[in-house]
Amino acid sequence: MPPKAAKSKEPVAERPILGRFSSHLKIGIVGLPNVGKSTLFNTLTKLSIPAMNYPFCTIEPNEARVFVPDERFDWLCQVYKPKSEVSAFLEVNDIAGLVRGAHAGQGLGNNFLSHIRAVDGIFHVLRAFEDPEVTHVEDTVDPIRDLEIITQELRLKDIEFMDRKIEDLEKVLKRSNDKQTKLELECCQKVLAWLKDEKDVRLGDWKTADIEILNTFQLLTAKPVVYLVNMTEKDYQRKKNKWLPKIHAWVQEHGGETIIPFSGVLEQKLVDMPEDEAAVYCKENQTISALPKIIKTGFTAISLIYFFTAGPDEVKCWQIRKQSKAPQAAGTIHTDFERGFICAEVMKVEDLKELGSEAAVKAAGKYKQEGKNYVVQDGDIILFKFNVTSSGKK
Repeated sequence: MPPKAAKSKEPVAERPILGRFSSHLKIGIVGLPNVGKSTLFNTLTKLSIPAMNYPFCTIEPNEARVFVPDERFDWLCQVYKPKSEVSAFLEVNDIAGLVRGAHAGQGLGNNFLSHIRAVDGIFHVLRAFEDPEVTHVEDTVDPIRDLEIITQELRLKDIEFMDRKIEDLEKVLKRSNDKQTKLELECCQKVLAWLKDEKDVRLGDWKTADIEILNTFQLLTAKPVVYLVNMTEKDYQRKKNKWLPKIHAWVQEHGGETIIPFSGVLEQKLVDMPEDEAAVYCKENQTISALPKIIKTGFTAISLIYFFTAGPDEVKCWQIRKQSKAPQAAGTIHTDFERGFICAEVMKVEDLKELGSEAAVKAAGKYKQEGKNYVVQDGDIILFKFNVTSSGKK
């Protein structure tokens, strides 16, 4: 008898990511007062997307959308020379400075902490420069102490939230022995124990069922963090600062997330110069702006990716949450695309660049038709096929 055909293995589903499953995610600038948050925000704001491209893009004075720099997007625009070019963007919120005791309402802390709850990731700005003209809320410059203050305030607020949640769930269980409520209570008890052990939620190895529950809470310590170290222009240019090794050691002990040094003074200087003068200044001083790296890192940190649609009419980045499947990605263009999804025709920017044309990509067998279970990858160029019979659209 011929051997039985091997069963095709189903792709292993990725574990859900902590955080909202949405294409509209934000990152907030967080830190103590006078560490350089507003300077960073102001320099980013000067790079913001023109209002004509994105109606209502400026909701409040402390929110801005900034372009995500991408050589792939620039190359596609050069190739197709489209009538319209729409880049990906990062939405950044400037959150007022937190102080010690914020979780208990010090310095309008509850209000500021609610602003952090509303974002999906954190740019944690640390001051690593001395300047007698810029006062420090704690009197002396010590970024390690500042790290501990902010981390503790966020954790204490989460503990307060979980205490209340557990109390509410226990009341519900007294009235009804509901299975889902039991699961939520068990999850909350595990999370509370984790927090009281001085650990942040994002660093836990949670089960899928726990993550699905946690994502309904939007806990402050569940949000990804990028540490931005603000130093003098001189220290930034020479890539040396007495605090950097200590900050690096602290971050490695507390999750090992990304650290990006920058100089607020330099960034302000560069955005105030005409573009050609800024380029000359950087060349003469052997330095570069850190803003592109900060923007791209922040975009990735909150689990956003984007795919391209490309043609002579428009080259556009469509941003989606990582792990989105093809129909969900299609829905970001139009709900009909998701409702009547047939397939996604996908090619990679790298293949198009290497082979020179869409026809050559097809001839090489690298132009793929993907179905509804295809997980969209960052940088895919996609043409969606759909059919909505009720409206006769194709």
